Amino acid sequence: MSEMQSTRRGRPGYDQQGILAVAVAAFNEHGYDATSIGMLAERLGLSKSAIYHHFGSKDQILDLALDAALSGLEAVVDDPLPASAVEGGEASAVARLEHVLRGAVHVLIAQLPAVTLLLRVRGNTEVERRALTRRRAFDRRITALVSEAQAEGALRADMDASVVARLTFGMINSIVEWYRPGGREGADRLADDVVAIALDGLRRR
Repeated sequence: MSEMQSTRRGRPGYDQQGILAVAVAAFNEHGYDATSIGMLAERLGLSKSAIYHHFGSKDQILDLALDAALSGLEAVVDDPLPASAVEGGEASAVARLEHVLRGAVHVLIAQLPAVTLLLRVRGNTEVERRALTRRRAFDRRITALVSEAQAEGALRADMDASVVARLTFGMINSIVEWYRPGGREGADRLADDVVAIALDGLRRR
């Protein structure tokens, strides 16, 4: 996928990551389509050519930002549980689901601008359509995990697994609308709250 490790520098103070952060903020503020390279250059105090030194196009900037959010979420699903959470040599589906929910909250907070941008993607460009394809694949993995937990008897089975997945991640995704870094709740506490609300009502009694 796209590389984000470039350390090439244009004007002092702005490497690729610095320009990317400013660009994502502008995309979120004005919308991707309405944000031009000229607008970014003015905001950064750079020439257009200095931006093109790091990025081949505005689409590439978007691609890198969306990849950061998606790669973080995909990694959470692939991340193995700590040994302390595994019983009998294999983690239960509900334990893996809880692990994913907690991890997703951490990714959202750590990558808040990029995840915000991802959630606003509508498929208007090829880059956006690729991102939506990856997001749908992620959603299917969460649905499968919910279904597996239901089959194990850990979660109530009277609700459709895809609906459960959508409602749960709808709650997580809503965090981007109100969360502000440095607020009363950090990532760990917020993850605890999400798990309590999402899973306590779903566990079989």
